[in-house]
Amino acid sequence: MTSKILTGATGVLVLADGTVLSGLGAGATGSALGEVVFNTAMTGYQEILTDPSYMSQILAFTFPHVGNVGVNSEDVEQVADVAGKAAVGAVFRDLPTDPANWRSGGDFDAWLKSRNTVALAGVDTRALTQLIRDKGAPHAVIAHDPEGNFDLDALVAKAKAWTGLVGLDLAKEATTLQAFEWDEGVWEWPAGYPKVEATDKHVVVIDYGVKRNILRALASTGCKITVVPADTKAEDVLARNPDGIVLSNGPGDPAATGVYAVPEIQKLVASGKPIMGICLGHQMLAIALGAKTIKMDQGHHGANHPVKDLTTGKVEIVSMNHGFAVDQASLPDGVVETHVSLFDGTNCGIALTGKPVFSVQHHPEASPGPTDSLYLFGRFADSMRG
Repeated sequence: MTSKILTGATGVLVLADGTVLSGLGAGATGSALGEVVFNTAMTGYQEILTDPSYMSQILAFTFPHVGNVGVNSEDVEQVADVAGKAAVGAVFRDLPTDPANWRSGGDFDAWLKSRNTVALAGVDTRALTQLIRDKGAPHAVIAHDPEGNFDLDALVAKAKAWTGLVGLDLAKEATTLQAFEWDEGVWEWPAGYPKVEATDKHVVVIDYGVKRNILRALASTGCKITVVPADTKAEDVLARNPDGIVLSNGPGDPAATGVYAVPEIQKLVASGKPIMGICLGHQMLAIALGAKTIKMDQGHHGANHPVKDLTTGKVEIVSMNHGFAVDQASLPDGVVETHVSLFDGTNCGIALTGKPVFSVQHHPEASPGPTDSLYLFGRFADSMRG
C-alpha cells in the first residue's frame, strides 16, 4: 500500500487513513464515496453489482477475472434497474476484457458507465483484502479520470468526513415506491425465467431492497406475490389478507431502518401470520423480537460461506452479503438460534418458539449460487399450507 500515484494511472482508491491504490480507471468517470468490502464469489459479478444491499459500498472482487463474460438483461437483481441503487464502485485485479459468452448482450465496461459505477483495475486486490481483514472495512473514495488528475488531499478529506453506514437508513432509497405483483419464476434451461401461475397462497413481500431472485423463488412455490414499499403500515399489509409475509434483504443499518419498520413488524408477528426474514429482514425481525444488532468489522460477502442449520445438523454453502449481524447474546427467551456461520460463529438464523416465524442472515435465493438453502422457501410455503 502506498500514498503515491503510479505513473500513467487513470484511477485511484483513496482510503480515509491516506492509503492510495492507483491503476487503470474503468466504468464511469468521476468519483464515488463508500465503505470498501471484498466479495469472494468466482462468478455472478453482474448479480452482485446490482444487489441493492451494496448501496453506499465499493466492492472489491477477490477473483481476478471480472467482466469477461459480458452482461445481459437477465442477470440484474434490482427490481428497478436504476443507477445508484446498488454498489457505487468496483475494484478488479485485471482490466475487464471483451465479452466472450453466448449469453452476453453487451460490454461490461459500457454497462458500468451506464450505471454510473466508478471502477478501478490493475491493483493488488489480495493486499486490499488483507487490509480489510486486518483493519476492517475502510471508508474510501474511488475516482476515475482519463487525464489522471487527482487531488489526493481532497479525496482523503472526503473519505475521512464520511460518517459511514452506522445509523444510515438506505432502505427508503432502495424500496419500490408503489405496490406491484410478481409472477416470474426461477431461471430454467433453456427458456429463461418462466411465468408462474399462482395456486393457493398469497405472500406479501415488504421491500427494503429486495432481490429479484427472492421473488422468483417465492413465486416458484406456487404463491401469489405482492411487493409493497418499506414504510407500509402493518394494517395495510394485513388488509391484503396475506397467508404469509416476507421481510426482504436491503442496505444500511437495520437499527436505522427499524425506527419505522420494527413497530410494524411487531404488529405483523402479533397477527400470527407466517413470517420469513432474509438478511436485513432477519436483522429487523430480531430487533422486533427484543434482540440487538452490531456492526461487523468486515462483514460477510461471497458465495462460498459455510453455515450450519442447527435444526437438522446440515452444513450448507451459502451466499452472503451483510455488514451487520444479530448479537447472539441479546437473543431473548423464546427466540431460538437456528443457523450459525462456521467461519466466525456469528448468528445466521432465528425462529420464534410457538409461531411460524423465522429468518436467516444468508441469501437462500442465492443469485449467484449456490442453492443449498433454497429449501427454506419450501419450508416457508409449508408453514402457510400448515
